[in-house]
Amino acid sequence: MSVLKNLDINLSRSEKKTLTSLLSLYVIFSIAIVGLTASLYFSMQKEINQSQRKIALDAYTNDFLSALENLKNEKIEDLSYTKSKNFKISLYDKNYKLIYATLKNPSKLLTEVHYSNNKNIRYITNPQNYYLNTQYVVVTLKNDTEWFHNTITTIILFSLFFFVIMLFIGYFLLHLFLKPMRDALHLLDTFIKDTTHELNTPVSTILMNIELIDKENLEDKKLLKIINRIDIGAKTISNVYDDLTYLTLNNRVISDNKLLQLKPLIEQRVEYFTLLASQKKITIKMDLDAEVLLNIDNKKITKLIDNILSNAIKYNKMNGLISIYLRKESLSIKDTGRGIEKEYRDAMFERYARFDTSVGGFGIGLSIVKMICDEYQFTIKIDSQVDNWTKVSIIF
Repeated sequence: MSVLKNLDINLSRSEKKTLTSLLSLYVIFSIAIVGLTASLYFSMQKEINQSQRKIALDAYTNDFLSALENLKNEKIEDLSYTKSKNFKISLYDKNYKLIYATLKNPSKLLTEVHYSNNKNIRYITNPQNYYLNTQYVVVTLKNDTEWFHNTITTIILFSLFFFVIMLFIGYFLLHLFLKPMRDALHLLDTFIKDTTHELNTPVSTILMNIELIDKENLEDKKLLKIINRIDIGAKTISNVYDDLTYLTLNNRVISDNKLLQLKPLIEQRVEYFTLLASQKKITIKMDLDAEVLLNIDNKKITKLIDNILSNAIKYNKMNGLISIYLRKESLSIKDTGRGIEKEYRDAMFERYARFDTSVGGFGIGLSIVKMICDEYQFTIKIDSQVDNWTKVSIIF
C-alpha cells in the first residue's frame, strides 16, 4: 500500500479490507482478460499453422505423385521430385510392406505407422498403376515449432504491455477512489489542528487558576466538589490536547532521550489521575521495581503511560481496580473493566478506531502508544477477558 503512504492516508482495518478486495478484483479481472485474449490468439495461430501445413502437405504430395506417374508413363529411370528436409516419403505395397522411404527409421509395415506429437502423416491410397506396385504413399511433415515460440513470445510481450497499461489505469482509479476519503481525512486533520490551537490558552488558564486555589482550607464542601470536577474536566481536556498536538506534529517531535527512573515517574502520573479515578471509586495498586531505568524521552514515556492509564480509568467499572506492575523487562497496566473482544484487538492501535461509543474520545490514545513503542522498538501486547479485565503490557 505504498500509494496510500504517498497520499498520507491512514485507513482503518475495514477500509483496508474493502480497498484490498477492490484491488484484488481489478487484478483478477485484468488477468482474466489477458488469459482469454491469449487463449483466443493461441487457438487462432494454431489453426492458421495447421491450415498452412495442410496446404503445404497437399502441394508436396501432389508434386510427388506427379513425379511417380511420370516415372511409369514416360519410362524414365530416375524418380525426380522436389527434395525437402521437412517432408519425408514412404512407399508401401498392397501387403503393407515397405518398398521405399526417405525416413531414417521407417516403419516396415504400414500397420505400424501412426500419428505422433512430432510429425503429421498424410496417407495416399490406391495408386495401382504407379511405379513399383506402390499401393500406399505416406508423406510425413516434421512438426514446425517456430510458430509456437513466435506465438508465445507475442503473447508475453502483449501481456506485459497490457499490464503496464492496466497498472497506470489502476493507479489513476485508486487516486480517484481515495480522493473523497483523503478530503475527509484532510478536513478532520484541519479541524483537529484548529481545535488544538483554540484549546491551548483556555485549558492552561483553567489549570493554572485551579492550582492557585487552596483546596485544603476551603470550608465550602459543595464548592470544593465543583472545583474538583472542573479540575478533572480540565485535565481530561489537557490530556486530549496533548494527544492531538502529538498527532498534529505527526510524530516529528525530536526525542531528548535520557536515562530515566520509571518508578517515580509512574507514581507522579498516578497522582495526576487520582482525582479522575476517585470519581469512579477506582483503586490503583502499584507494584513497582525501583531499579528499572530506561533511556527514553521524558515527554514520550509520560504520554505512553498517560494514555494507557487514562483508558484503564475510562473503560473501568465503578469500584474497579487498576494494577500497575513494573519490572526490568516490562510495564503492565491491568484494569477490571469491560474487556475487549478478540476480533477487535488487532485494530485497537489504528487511528480513530473506537469500538465503544458509550464513553468519549477520538480513538487516538493507543495509536500514539503504538507510535512511541515503534520508535523505541518496544513490543505492545493486549490481553483481555470480556466483562472481566484488560491488561496492556509494554515489553522493553
